[in-house]
Amino acid sequence: MSAWLPTAPCTPHTCAGHDGPVRGALPATALLLAGCTLVLVGALCAAPVLLLGAGQRDRLIRWWAYAVVRAFGVRIQVTGDPAPTAGADRAGAPGALVVANHISWLDIPLVAAVFPGRMLAKSEIRGWPVLGPLAVLGGTLFVERDRLRALPTTVRTIAGALRGGSRVVVFPEGSTWCGRGSGGRFRPAVFQAAIDAGAEVRPVRITYRTARTDGTAAGAAAFVGDDPLAASLWRVVTAAGLTAEIRVLPPIPAGARPGRRALARTAQTAVASDTANRSAESVHH
Repeated sequence: MSAWLPTAPCTPHTCAGHDGPVRGALPATALLLAGCTLVLVGALCAAPVLLLGAGQRDRLIRWWAYAVVRAFGVRIQVTGDPAPTAGADRAGAPGALVVANHISWLDIPLVAAVFPGRMLAKSEIRGWPVLGPLAVLGGTLFVERDRLRALPTTVRTIAGALRGGSRVVVFPEGSTWCGRGSGGRFRPAVFQAAIDAGAEVRPVRITYRTARTDGTAAGAAAFVGDDPLAASLWRVVTAAGLTAEIRVLPPIPAGARPGRRALARTAQTAVASDTANRSAESVHH
């Protein structure tokens, strides 16, 4: 297995089931059309949005990303404080490296609803219809995952974006996991970029829940293995009662740990510990 191509044991058959109420075909189709329409509107409006000031642009992206998730029939719950630490937003200060666990294609608009920024994505996305041009216009940073030799260049590119004040969003597990277990290991390469740029790390925990009172993690949102996107989209819009939870955890200052591996472990532990705490709370309640 390549160090830059991690894989998860999750599969659509074993991990992406839905245990809860379902929507009928007609309302599900309406949600699917609404969500896809909003994505298309985002693609068409991306270029003029770039002409806006940073504050206006961020507010508009947050609104659009929130609307996309809601349009697909998923509720959103945000906890924690997304505000930058004191002095982090001053002129000339580096941006922030936002790192999150990875479960679904929904993660992208969900994180953007709180932390709009430049995503790190696999280079194949550049060629996707609609989403590819949208990603390019949105300043997405692309990585060639099957070329380890390109990794140092990617790290330098991310560090440059952070030095320029950009917020960069990364899913350092390198693959999607269903969200019902501990998840994958955070790969350390991108954390070197934060160290080089002197940028703080903002860990984020993403969880999808069903309408059940025991806080059961939702398999319907999982986009894992060789799952076709169309099948995943339909599974999401037919699964009633889904809630996407995004929990913003305390920031980790640049240089807080000696080296990228220790910094990656610290961020991963913060996210994993939050998962354990949330599970314990669900059992208690």
